[in-house]
Amino acid sequence: MKAPSSSSDKRAELGIALLVPICFAVIVLGASVGSVAVSFSDTAAVIASKLFGLRLPGGITDATASIVWNMRLPRVLLAFLTGAGMSAGGAITQSVLHNPLASPYTLGVSSGASVGAAIVTVYGISLSFAHQLSLALVGTVFGILTVVICIVIASRADRNLGSTTLVLFGMVLSLFLSAMFTFIAGTSRDKMTLLLRWQMGSFGSKGWESAGVLFIVFAVCFTVILFFGKELDILSFSDESAMSIGVNVKGIKWLLLILTAILTSTAVSFAGVIGFVDLIAPHAARKLFSPKHKYLLTTSALMGGGFMVIADLAARTLTSPVELPVGAVTALIGAPFFAYIYFSGRGGRRRA
Repeated sequence: MKAPSSSSDKRAELGIALLVPICFAVIVLGASVGSVAVSFSDTAAVIASKLFGLRLPGGITDATASIVWNMRLPRVLLAFLTGAGMSAGGAITQSVLHNPLASPYTLGVSSGASVGAAIVTVYGISLSFAHQLSLALVGTVFGILTVVICIVIASRADRNLGSTTLVLFGMVLSLFLSAMFTFIAGTSRDKMTLLLRWQMGSFGSKGWESAGVLFIVFAVCFTVILFFGKELDILSFSDESAMSIGVNVKGIKWLLLILTAILTSTAVSFAGVIGFVDLIAPHAARKLFSPKHKYLLTTSALMGGGFMVIADLAARTLTSPVELPVGAVTALIGAPFFAYIYFSGRGGRRRA
């Protein structure tokens, strides 16, 4: 008889093998849809020709190839990377804080990144050669600073850096920084509408520069995080059990939360505040595949990336030619899901 963990591992490996081609298909579909109709096969052919230096098939014009490669694909990839990064960050935060409803937003990361992005937009603080890079850099710095301040204050109140203390101070910081964002946006009438729309989430007007920066950040952070899969498995039970076997709980929490802050705040700087994907994907991946973090992080990232591309596709097409904020689409799905997790958790505790 096979051990439950063995069957869970095989299910997770099969899940990853299925999710990779599904995500590729979703990305191609996202790049196919727009005001100019391009078939799925033609879009796939354009991507293949650019990646592998192949000739375009006879029926595809250079104009069509440019629409797919230069206009649509960067946006779709940015959406995928944003969803993947936020979902991986959600899986980490839920394990570190022992809270199924936790997310990077719980620690004020998105509010901090929003303040940084608002400063760049309103006051014109920008690198001369790359505005998008400035947005990512300042937003990421503010997101990291928010987490650092949260951890420092929480560690003074609780030496062991308890989850409840972290969440409490994170919520306080988040409220304060949200007020700061509103104040900064209010100082510029010209930019206020732009900032408020950006805060609701959008992947429009983004090119390869934005997608490239986020890809590098995601690749580096995600690779480092994968090395701590076993520690995350232990931390997901309790801090006490981790400390009893010699795990440096405080140090690992510091590192993982900082990496999560970098991932999330960079994504927020480009795309705005898009909620619930970092809650939905980790829970779905945990239930469908495996709770082991060596699988959970990858399945969460793939599911979150695919979900974000579909949400962006819905935002572009449901009310075309007017584009909905992506955050509105994810909230329509995520809010009922959040309620389901909360009430099912309470029901489980009552039965216990």
